[in-house]
Amino acid sequence: MITDPISDMFARIRNANVKLHEKVDIPSSKMKMEIAKILKEEGYIASYKITDDKKQGILRIYLKYTASGKPVLEGIKRVSKSSLRIYKGYEDMPKTVGGLGVTLVSTSKGLMTDNQARKEKVGGEIIGYVW
Repeated sequence: MITDPISDMFARIRNANVKLHEKVDIPSSKMKMEIAKILKEEGYIASYKITDDKKQGILRIYLKYTASGKPVLEGIKRVSKSSLRIYKGYEDMPKTVGGLGVTLVSTSKGLMTDNQARKEKVGGEIIGYVW
């Protein structure tokens, strides 16, 4: 049993990225699909797809690499944990790597990046950082 599925997802992506794997399989959920959607929109992964396995489904993430073979996704870190939730208002939204990365925020309007949260003027739980 996994106590923090989002941390598990981030660890699987990080490990596959270090080993230069083409893809990584993760047990699926709505939150994980939203995270994958944002990673795709921001250009950190090549693509993703959901496969039905007669249970909860499998989220397959295809990792993206540069022409020289380096991972596009340099780092991914979980911030808010089940033992310590971190909430911020839109004015206090942290920037990742001086604005070069993306902060994932769970808001009342759904999962979004820090830039989207500032535009929508909504705060929420800081899920993690991607750079």
